[in-house]
Formats: sequence, C-alpha cells, structure tokens
Amino acid sequence: MSLFLLTAALLFAAEPAKQVMTVKVNGLINPVSSEFITKSLSKAKTVHAEAVVIQLDTPGGLDTSMRSIVKEISSSTVPIIVYVSPGGARAASAGTFITLSAHIAAMAPGTNIGAAHPVSVGQKMDEETAEKATNDAAAYIRALAEKSGRNAQWAEEAVRKSVSATETEAFSRKVIDLVSKDLDSLLRDVNGRTVKTADGDKTLKTSGAAVVGEEMDMRHKILNFISDPSVAYMLMLLGFYGLFFEFTNPGAIFPGVAGGIFLILAFYAFQTLPVNYAGLALIIFAIILFVLEVKIVSYGMLTIGGIIAMVFGSLMLFDSAKPFYRLSLPVIVPAAMITALFFTVTFRLAYKAFRQRPVTGSEGLIGLEGIATEDVTNRSGMVSLHGERWSALSDKDIKKGEGVIVTQVSGLKLRVRKKEE
Repeated sequence: MSLFLLTAALLFAAEPAKQVMTVKVNGLINPVSSEFITKSLSKAKTVHAEAVVIQLDTPGGLDTSMRSIVKEISSSTVPIIVYVSPGGARAASAGTFITLSAHIAAMAPGTNIGAAHPVSVGQKMDEETAEKATNDAAAYIRALAEKSGRNAQWAEEAVRKSVSATETEAFSRKVIDLVSKDLDSLLRDVNGRTVKTADGDKTLKTSGAAVVGEEMDMRHKILNFISDPSVAYMLMLLGFYGLFFEFTNPGAIFPGVAGGIFLILAFYAFQTLPVNYAGLALIIFAIILFVLEVKIVSYGMLTIGGIIAMVFGSLMLFDSAKPFYRLSLPVIVPAAMITALFFTVTFRLAYKAFRQRPVTGSEGLIGLEGIATEDVTNRSGMVSLHGERWSALSDKDIKKGEGVIVTQVSGLKLRVRKKEE
C-alpha cells in the first residue's frame, strides 16, 4: 500500500503545473503584431499551455495580417481565448474577425465589437472592386462564425453594414460566448468548457492554473512603435534632414549615417501603412522648392509654395478612410514649418560658404595684392605677400616696388600682373 502511495505521489509531483499564457495586443493589427502572436502560440504549444488568452484592444488593421493571425488560431492545438479587454477596449474591423475565430470569445464590461466593413488601403477602389472585397470579407467572417457556432448573420452585417455591439448585446445575440469582468473571472468561467482544437476536443482546466504573461521583446516593441503613422512620418523627415545636411557639409558623417538609418526605418514602416505615393511626391517637391528659394529671388513665393505642398502631401501621405491611419494637423503644420526653416537656413549657409572666397591653400593666394621686391619678368622675380617672399613671373615687366596681383599659382611660383593705379 505504501509503495502504491509513493508511486502516486511521485507521478503527481512529476506532472507539470498547468499554466495559461496571456498575450496582450494593444494597437493596430500589422505584420509586427501578427509575428508576435504567431511566436507566442508556437511557444504555448512547446510548453503545453492549458490555454492562451489574447487580450485584444484594436481599432483594426491590415487584412493580410488579420488573416495570418486567424490561420494560426484555426490551426492551433492549444485552446485560444480572445478576450476583448480592459473596459473601454474594442475589437473593431480586423479585431472582429480575430475574435470570432477564437475557440472561446469573451468581452469585458464596457467594450464593443464590430464595424468590420473592408476599407481600401493605399489606393481607391472602384465600385466593382469594393463590392468584391465586401463579398469576400462577408463570406470569410460568416465561415468563421459558423465554424465556431456563433451568430453568422450578425457577423455578416458587421461587414456589410458596419454594425457594432456592446458586450451585453454581443452576448445576447450569441456573437461571443461570455462576459467576464477580469482575467481571473474569465479563467473561472471557462474552466470545464470543452472546445474543438486542431487536435480534437479538449476540456479546459484553467482553475488554479498559473498565469504567465508573454511580452513583446525589444525588437517587436521597436518595430511596432515605428509602424505608427506619425512616427513613420517623423522618421522620414529626419532622414531627409540628415542626408541633406551631409550633402551640404561633406565629411560630417554622423548626420548622413543617422539620416540613412531613419529613412530605412521609415520605408520599413511604409510597408505596413497605406502610403499614397502622390503625397510622398508632393513632400519631395516641397523640399526642392525650399532649396530653390535660396538660389532664386522669389520674394518668399517658393517657400510658401513649399509649405502648401508639404501640408497637402502630408495630408495625402496615408490614404485611408480609417482615422488611425491618417496624420493630424497638429503634427503636419509644425512639421511643415520646421522643415521649411531647416532647409532654407541650412542651404543658405552652405551656399554662402560655397560662394565665399578661399582663404587658405593655393586658391587662397589668387587675387591677393603684394609688392615686387625685385624686378619681375617672364623669367624671374620676387614678390612679397603678407610678409612672405615668393618667386614670381609676369608676362609684362614689373619694376621693383610696384604693386602686383596674383593671377595663378603653379607649385611654389606665382604668376602676377601689375596692379593698375
């Protein structure tokens, strides 16, 4: 008997403790968030997690990233719980698809879901293309809802009519499975429920499970940060500033290196954003106008034109009906004014330095005035320049004591002409 109890105790001790992994997704659905969720689900499978809770708060995002996340959830052998939280959070647009694809869909009090009508990203869709996109999204979300046993009719209306629902409405219409006030309540509520994963039916045992939070690593945090439209916009401008400063001041090195890094980061972010290249062209045209203002007398018209082009280009840069993809005027106007000031002042100083007469080297000797200390002929002669004696030649003879002007420098010999009184 004692041997049996000892064996049972050892088996119990060897059994790994149950754990539930939590993954927070707060912001746009983009390639970064998609990669983060994929990595987290893979880790959950490796550690044999009892379940994964995706705490979701998103206004939407890219269709390709959303579909990638949905595929990972659908093929997961670990039960996935999408929990729209905390209070005030939303699962809009792409977030609606992700929530409905989960094995268990839950919401916290004071949250909402819906408004999943597809919106063009980066280019305008004609009526026929828009209808095709809507039909495709409607069929996709209906299939997800039917697979999980949720309200497919409401899901389709969320795409076709952009309807939304609060947590109580969503629960009463069987869009979600439950409403839980916090994470602890959620784990108690789902305990004992049976869900169908890629490996078949699985009964959740979340009561008393250890909760392990999965955080974005530094790489994902940085990439997610620069994918914000305002951050990407400022990186682009800083990149232009750095490269321009390097071109006007060769050898500075740091501004050129920093500008190149900023531009590369900005173009990475542009891959995840609805960039309108007409807006980008207007911004580049504005910079050209700022530079031309220094060389062309326009009485400020080029600068004004540059500011106007900069503002309109910035407004057009991210072309989307979704407000979270657009730049706000409080960001655009100061950026346009600072850019105009930077390029005008920097180029003016550089142009002034370029036009300034050299004061050192052989170029600095040309045009200097001196005195002939010996007769200067086409064969020989000596002149004095700011206290220094130089060998000099002249096409026309110059008498000792007469003034001379340097016209050419050849090695250590000067060619001079007589200074006319």
